[in-house]
This record gives sequence, C-alpha cells and structure tokens, in this order.
Amino acid sequence: MNAQPSQPLGSVSDLDGSLLQNSAYVGITIQNILYGVELVLYFKTMRILLRNKEGLKKIDSFWGLFSTMMVILITVWVATSAIFGQKLWLMDFPGGPDAYWEKHISDWYLDWGTTAVILLQLMTDGLMIYRCRIIWNMYRAIVVPVILWLATLVLGVLVDWTSSSPGGNFFTGESAQLALAYYGVSVFLNTVLTCMICYRILQHGRKVRKHFGPEQASLFFGVVTLVIESVFPYTLSGIAFLVSLGVNSPTSAGLVDVYFLLMCISPQMLILRVLAGRAWNNDMSRRSDSMIYSSSAGSSGSQQVEGNAATVHLTTLSEVHLPDGHGNVVVSPV
Repeated sequence: MNAQPSQPLGSVSDLDGSLLQNSAYVGITIQNILYGVELVLYFKTMRILLRNKEGLKKIDSFWGLFSTMMVILITVWVATSAIFGQKLWLMDFPGGPDAYWEKHISDWYLDWGTTAVILLQLMTDGLMIYRCRIIWNMYRAIVVPVILWLATLVLGVLVDWTSSSPGGNFFTGESAQLALAYYGVSVFLNTVLTCMICYRILQHGRKVRKHFGPEQASLFFGVVTLVIESVFPYTLSGIAFLVSLGVNSPTSAGLVDVYFLLMCISPQMLILRVLAGRAWNNDMSRRSDSMIYSSSAGSSGSQQVEGNAATVHLTTLSEVHLPDGHGNVVVSPV
C-alpha cells in the first residue's frame, strides 16, 4: 500500500498502513509510560498539600483541584485510546486494522477523549498565561496571549462539534481543517508564552549578575528553571505534532499521544515546583528590583552635610530584600 501525502490522513487506504499502525502503537506505548510519570507527579503534589493542611492557602487548594482535573481529563484520553487500540489490533475485523481505523475513527467514545484533551489544553494554556503574568508582573504582557487563548477556545468548540457529529472524522474534511487551525493557534500561543517567560527570567538573571555576580544569578540561568517555568517540553512536542499533522504524516498518530501527555506532565511539574517554593512568585520580581535598586543606591548612599559646628555623616536607610526573604536595615552612627 503506497502512501499519498496529498490525501487526508484519515483515509487509511491512501496511506502506508504499516507506518500508521506502528506510529500509533509506539505512541500508545510511550503514552502509558508518561501516564505513569504523571501519576507519580500528581501523588507527590497531593502529598505536599495533605502534609500541610493546617497552613493551606486558597491558592494551594486551587492547585490541588487543578491537578486533579488534569489527571481526570488525561485518564479519559488514555482510556479511550487504549480501548481503540485493543479493538484495532485484537479484533478480527473484515479488511484488517486499516479498514477498522477508517470506519471507527469517529466512534462515540473517542469523542470523549477529544473533548477531554481540548479542555486539558485550554487549562494548560490558561495556566501558562497566568504564570506569564506573574513573571512579567503586568497585565499588559498577556493581552495578546489572552486573545489567542480565546481564539483556541472558539476553534476547540468547533473541532469538538464537527468531529463528534454523525460521520465526522478528526482527520478528514472540515474537522481536519479546523483541527489544523486549532492546533496551529494553540502551538503558536505556547511558543509565544515560552519565549516571553524565558526572556523575562534571563533578563532578570542578567541584571542580578551585573549587580551581585554570577553566584547570585545562577538561579535564573539554570536549565531546570527555564525548562519547567516555561513549560518547554509541552511547547516542543506541540511543534513536532503540528508539523507532522500539517504534512499529513502518519507519524502524527504517535506524536499526538506524546503531545497530550506532556500537555499534562509539564504543568504538573510546574505546580509541584510552585508548592515546593522554588518557582517564580509575586515577590521575586519585587525582591530582585529592590536588591538592584539598593545596590545602585549604595554608591550614593553616604552623604556629607556641612554644618556650623560639626560635620554630620548620613547614610541612606533602605530595606534590602535578600533571596531568603529577610531584610536588613543598616544605620551608621551619627
């Protein structure tokens, strides 16, 4: 069976069925491994929350609810794809797996999976916008991302509606065109947010290094910090999936599983980092600015005022926010 990339992906008769099935099989296998990783991260998150029930804040409760919703939604996707894989490869369907794929790719239970991942994607993108606002510490920075998020919301509803309609197919016709537009806007939004977050962190890092040296700035240049704070794995897997979907490659059947799982794992790692107190928070920008301001003012902090009887030495009083959250006020004797 010869592949014809010009034909829609859902028309299995026009594709290399062996490559399509192998991609789907490998994708489901990797998906199951990543699902185990997600469960470990989720239970670690809940353990932190349950161990600190007395000092629990409202935002901490929100993180717990958010994490639980993500696990539920990704579980729906994993379950529906597992059921489809079982029927695809284990049932003795006339015409083989290729014929089953073409006939049952729009079965009703798969619509549940599609709806679940669309909701999950909207949640993850919303979380990235929120984190971008925290890191930039201004609402103007998220105006364009919010507009793009609203566009993905509209396109997501249209994709879900067309693919779940009788005879609808996620990989062919109007559904495929809407899906490509939906994932195109979403991946573009992820890329913009990732670049904005990385740029802001590196910008602060350069300022801190200039005034306090490389040791104090090492936190901002750490690979772990940049990868987790910017949700980089999610963005990178989205680009890979979008390219494969855009060129009608059968490998998209496997990349989509990796993409959806990283859509859940990446924000889960970020939430775990937030609860552990290692993520960028509302105070970090103010502390960094205060440290830099205090350092700059230090050179002009000591002044001399000539009087009739004596010389009075004055030292500018300022609160210096240290990385550990403590403040020091230095007063020189008069």
